[in-house]
Amino acid sequence: MSYLIKDTTEDERRKIVEEALGNLSGACDGCSPRTADMYDAYIRGEMELREINMAFSARYVKGGMEREPRSSCQM
Repeated sequence: MSYLIKDTTEDERRKIVEEALGNLSGACDGCSPRTADMYDAYIRGEMELREINMAFSARYVKGGMEREPRSSCQM
C-alpha cells in the first residue's frame, strides 16, 4: 500500500495517521495533541509523511537536542 498523497484520499490519510498514533485526541495514551497536530498537513494533502518526519527530526539536530518542557496530563 502506498502512503503517498497522490495515492490516497483524505479519509485514508486520516486513518493512516490514526492507526500509527493510536489516538488522535492524545488523551493520555503517551501521544500529546501537538504530536498528532503535526500530521494535519499530511491529512490535508500538503506535505508527505517523509517531509513531516524529516522536519521534526531536523529540529533536534539544529536545536542540539533541546526540547520544550513537557506538561503532565491534566485528566
